[in-house]
Amino acid sequence: MSLDDNDDARFDTVIDRRGTQSSKWDYMEKYYGVSPTDGLAMWTADSDYPAPACVTQALHAAADHGIFGYTPINDEYHAAIQWWMQTRHNWTIDPEWILTVQGLGNAIALALDVWSDAGDHAVIFSPVYHEFRVKIEKSGRKVTECPLVRDGDTYQLDLADAQSRLTGREKLLIWCSPQNPSGRVWSVTELRDLAEFAARNDLLLVTDEVHHDLVYSGSTFVPLHVAAPEHQDRMVVLTSASKTFNIAGQRTGNMIISNTALRRQMQHRLNTLDYKPAGLSLLMITAAYSLAGAEWVDAQVAYLEGNRRLFDAAMDAIPGVHSLPLKSTYLAWVDFSGTGMSYEEISRRVLKEARIAPSSGPEFGAGGETFLRFNLATPRARIQEACDRLQAAFGDLQ
Repeated sequence: MSLDDNDDARFDTVIDRRGTQSSKWDYMEKYYGVSPTDGLAMWTADSDYPAPACVTQALHAAADHGIFGYTPINDEYHAAIQWWMQTRHNWTIDPEWILTVQGLGNAIALALDVWSDAGDHAVIFSPVYHEFRVKIEKSGRKVTECPLVRDGDTYQLDLADAQSRLTGREKLLIWCSPQNPSGRVWSVTELRDLAEFAARNDLLLVTDEVHHDLVYSGSTFVPLHVAAPEHQDRMVVLTSASKTFNIAGQRTGNMIISNTALRRQMQHRLNTLDYKPAGLSLLMITAAYSLAGAEWVDAQVAYLEGNRRLFDAAMDAIPGVHSLPLKSTYLAWVDFSGTGMSYEEISRRVLKEARIAPSSGPEFGAGGETFLRFNLATPRARIQEACDRLQAAFGDLQ
């Protein structure tokens, strides 16, 4: 499948998700004032095409069986995760390291609960996935925000500046790799530097690697565990099949913890909460982490790369607008600063004139003030429609 193929029905078929209790489509009017009747939902990070056939076939077989009794976390599930990390990311993990939780948002909340106290601080590097801040503040902790440095089309770490911002109350560093919203793929050197920064400041390093399978040609994702093995004992690695296979609604993810003491502390908390994942979610993830799932992911990434090129070219054709070239994820990070418009005017044109609901840039923290984030995981016909609408909304700049 070439990068320009546009005939793959797995991704090209437009499916109407309105009226299906999709938060992305059915709630965009509530949050953005954009009606699903004629609006385009490009905010929530899930996809508008079905999960792979290997997943739906496993579900059909379970439905045909018709019995949905108690299902424990099992060896087959752990083996599938272990195989995927080894074959796709050259990361050797012990199945005993895997703790299953109710998605990665839940994992971050649990990490804050178990390894910090009310009033403690957690470090984030912004702009970054807005839920990091939300989870920290909901837990009664405080954010130590360390801005990334914009360097042309990419972001760089400034660890000297970050050091100057620490208060001494920090307990955790919550990291995003690949980076959301910019799609940045961190180098091994950068990851090592980050791990050393965490070690110098005695910070637990919680790394969200949920987008690790969605990496484009020319870039290579390296798990933090692999990049800085000497600091594994302070790492909690968060992974999930949710973004990769469009099964986020199953609310299942993993905390991979090699440090025995840390793992036992988290397992104790899970035991006190009596948390156990749903049997169908375990079935779906086991089916996804397979040879058939790998083929589907490769096809998806190729398709997304075509969407990315189409969208970037259209945005860059609007004077004063620039879409930062993604190295990973399906979330385009678009800078409108060159238009000279206020954020309010930019939003008005996108929401009211183009009738598109993207994610708000300022929600991602320092550095996001002039940005919007657009979800490109949708059939290409919708990408073209979004491009046409945005070019029309800013047509007076042409």
